[in-house]
Amino acid sequence: MPLTDLRVRSAKPDVKPFKLADEKGLYLLVNQKGKYWRFDYRFSGKRKTLALGVYPTVTLAEAREALLNARKSLATNIDPSAQKKALKSSGGDLESFEFVAREWHSKYVPVWSASHADKILKRFERDVFPWLGTRPIREITPPELLAVLRRIEVRGRLETAHRAKQSSGQVFQYAVATGRAERDITQDLKRALPPTRVRHHASITDPKQIGALLRAIDCYEGSFITKSALRLAPHVFVRPGELRKAEWKEIELESAEWRIPAERMKMKEVHIVPLSPQVVEILRELHPLTGSGRYVFPGPRTSSRPMSENTVNAALRRMGYTRDEMTGHGFRSMASTLLNEQGWNRDAIERQLAHAERDAVRAAYNYAEHLPERRRMMNSWSTYLVGLCNGAEVINLHNAQRA
Repeated sequence: MPLTDLRVRSAKPDVKPFKLADEKGLYLLVNQKGKYWRFDYRFSGKRKTLALGVYPTVTLAEAREALLNARKSLATNIDPSAQKKALKSSGGDLESFEFVAREWHSKYVPVWSASHADKILKRFERDVFPWLGTRPIREITPPELLAVLRRIEVRGRLETAHRAKQSSGQVFQYAVATGRAERDITQDLKRALPPTRVRHHASITDPKQIGALLRAIDCYEGSFITKSALRLAPHVFVRPGELRKAEWKEIELESAEWRIPAERMKMKEVHIVPLSPQVVEILRELHPLTGSGRYVFPGPRTSSRPMSENTVNAALRRMGYTRDEMTGHGFRSMASTLLNEQGWNRDAIERQLAHAERDAVRAAYNYAEHLPERRRMMNSWSTYLVGLCNGAEVINLHNAQRA
């Protein structure tokens, strides 16, 4: 039953805080300190609470109006809490660079990984908002933005400057689309920053050196959980974050399949990893230790969180491999290079690496059509790795059968 002005006015604090529900999610939180309008909602899979004001400064009618605005924001995929923060930070200007940037950011949070979204926002907060945040976005000139980017460059962070320029360009494009800017001014800065040198993740692709690495992993004397992650990484060659956050509920040992949910994948679609017999054996060996918990590779201090993102790289350093020689991400390059050299179907390799398909029809075709070949490829790859580890001269069976 909706609240009335009389009921709100007559509500008295009790020993414990309590809530009086209105309609459409609005409620009044009453405690010893006062009466507070609140709205609970979900955004990007997370439960959030929006503060709508304090009674009697904000009346019931005004709280309902604020609720309506918040629900309108949600309907357009904008987080009202982020919008409120942006409005406060930008001095109440709906057309300031910071307000538009935060609004743009909140629209994309649901399709980005949490770490990617966090990096973008922190970069803006550290390097752009202090100088351009309160400026009306349509009044910002190319030289103004360039001055901000050069502050980043002179710190020796050229790549960060390029990323800030790219994100700023997306904000300007959003501003154009929403009628708050005339054009994307970053187009005038195409050659204003020096180009960055392309850096690839360090990886070992020479078969003899791969064999030596695999033997070093087998002799690793650190944590058994870390050793298991190291043993698994070359066989499944998923991204490091996908590996360390693996959950037992995603893995079916009987059918030898690991289904990584869309929300944990960079491309936001379910990814199937066929598990070779060697991988199943590694997981069965680990299961008695971590199988009763959520994560396959829990952290050392608590099983409620996965291992640190630095664990695998730190283990490689402990084994004597520098960051210029091998990284956790390098297992992907290792597999990609050698599987292509071995003659496996490029589409099957790309799909197993979970790289993006620009053509949606082609992506659906690959998803359905290449899984049997990917199973054969993953089994063959594990057999190949075991041979390298044993120091044998490994014959590429895939090419040999085709010859």
